Amino acid sequence: MLLFVGLGNPGAKYADNRHNVGFMAADAIARRHSFSPWTRKFQAEIAEGRLDGEKVLLIKPQTFMNLSGQAVGEAMRFYKIDPSAVTVFYDEIDLEPGKVRVKKGGGAGGHNGIRSLDQHIGKDYRRVRIGVGHPGVREMVHGHVLGDFAKADREWLDVLLDAIADNAGLIAGNDDSSFMNRITLALRDKLQPTGEHDTPPAKKKTPKAQSHIRQARQQAPAINVPENGPMAAMLKKLFGKE
Repeated sequence: MLLFVGLGNPGAKYADNRHNVGFMAADAIARRHSFSPWTRKFQAEIAEGRLDGEKVLLIKPQTFMNLSGQAVGEAMRFYKIDPSAVTVFYDEIDLEPGKVRVKKGGGAGGHNGIRSLDQHIGKDYRRVRIGVGHPGVREMVHGHVLGDFAKADREWLDVLLDAIADNAGLIAGNDDSSFMNRITLALRDKLQPTGEHDTPPAKKKTPKAQSHIRQARQQAPAINVPENGPMAAMLKKLFGKE
């Protein structure tokens, strides 16, 4: 049996948070592959199904993010599952929105859910890191991950979650490279312009910047230069006109 874990916080208040994209991925997999209805066990919500012939237990810890390892450890002990059979889906601020990277082992990178898992089950499990972007300032990270995805994010987020669900069997089969490639292709193919109505309008050309001297010359009022008389003679002498 394989254990697929989606990380997040329970409750409607957190449902659309960036921090809950692991829950969203688990839900998408359950829907696409007709897993059993969600039930409560191991301080978590669980659903059972199969991916490419492999029996998979989906689990969404309900202990809140910081204690995720408790629920996962309990399920692993009950089913006698090794860390190598565990795959965790979670948000990653160090990846651009929509980027997905898979790796085994590594550090927590400041993610409290991963830190809890490391403490309870060790570090030798697979991690599916789902990019949600970085706010740019460390002090804003907490508010960023606990903030909801913007409406504009749904365009790429829905495509991403569908692609994760469609290709979850590759994770079950340990084909991480193909999984990541399929995600990249899905985002590229479904989000690129498909016709003239999808093409962004051409940017208006802005006038070339001019020096303040040239601008002054263009804006200065025209001067009537005399053709005859002492002033005309002086101007012709000054500018070399005979």
